[in-house]
Amino acid sequence: MSGGPAHQGTVFQPLEDDDPRSVAGYRLAARLGAGGMGKVYLSYTPGGRPVAIKVIRPDFAEDAEFRRRFAQEVKSAQRVQGLYTAPVIDADTDARQPWLATAYVPGPSLADAVQAHGRLPVDTVLLLVAGIAEALQVIHGAGIVHRDLKPANVLLAADGPRVIDFGIARAADATSLTGSGVTIGTPSFMSPEQAAGRTVTAATDIFALGQVTAYAALGSPAFGEGTSHGVLYRIVHEEPQLDGLPDRLRELVTRCLAKDPEARPSVTDILALCQAASDQTALRRPEEWLPGAVAADITTRAAAPAPAAATTPPPPAPPPPAPRRPPRPPRSGSPAAGPPPPPHRRAARWERGVSPAADAAAGG
Repeated sequence: MSGGPAHQGTVFQPLEDDDPRSVAGYRLAARLGAGGMGKVYLSYTPGGRPVAIKVIRPDFAEDAEFRRRFAQEVKSAQRVQGLYTAPVIDADTDARQPWLATAYVPGPSLADAVQAHGRLPVDTVLLLVAGIAEALQVIHGAGIVHRDLKPANVLLAADGPRVIDFGIARAADATSLTGSGVTIGTPSFMSPEQAAGRTVTAATDIFALGQVTAYAALGSPAFGEGTSHGVLYRIVHEEPQLDGLPDRLRELVTRCLAKDPEARPSVTDILALCQAASDQTALRRPEEWLPGAVAADITTRAAAPAPAAATTPPPPAPPPPAPRRPPRPPRSGSPAAGPPPPPHRRAARWERGVSPAADAAAGG
């Protein structure tokens, strides 16, 4: 999770009054975005590597079932170490507001890239899909179903895509909040079984990959936009709108978007389809696999701000000790001045007629 929606010019948003300044020792430098489950911030490890920290919303944190599932999913996600995933490097699922930290990916999301620059070239889409497929291979191998694979959860780095937020949506599936108007997931990229409330499997992510592929190549969702109910109805009952989809991508997309999960290709099949469509014996990712305008967005995100200096002033230094007054030398012809008599003796002398001034002159 490198971040939620972040558009050109507002990649690094300043911290607001209600944002924390640090999370478990991680000083926060900026806000990267916000989603249905919480906010995402930029911070750094002690060694200076940038990380993205997702802090879960307080209302989710108060749900015991969410906490239980979240802890399970984070533990599973920490086992995922793929070339095309953003690894989870730290977390605290027992904190007052649970959080997790992933490697920061200095690149726009697929959603931001398409919104800003339009559809992507076919060769870029093939490399994109192959990278996502490899990520799913590792994620599914760890026993995780992503459940929320969508353009906002695919980041475009200089050396290939990164899939983020895998498995985390499952933590919210059965909480009381999802039944009270809180939406987790994007309807335009759900599968028919998700829309119908049926069992979710690895094939669910394959359907989502078909939708992500169509979005990257067409610049718009395969089942259109509009109200969530309308989109979900079309996903379950209608065929996708693929007019304008390049021929080299048609078999890949149509097979992924099969209504029946059993009819969808496996991850291995998808990699073979990408290879066949590229007319190469093996896919090779060039240095410049992204269009120039999209690659320029990576440069913007690589210039990450440093965390603000600590504002707590150091404690004031203790005042220097007061100088000691040297003792008064004795007057000539008078006995050496000794310590003053106790207060009760001085009072007795004053009662006998010795004035305080005379007593002081005598050193008493």
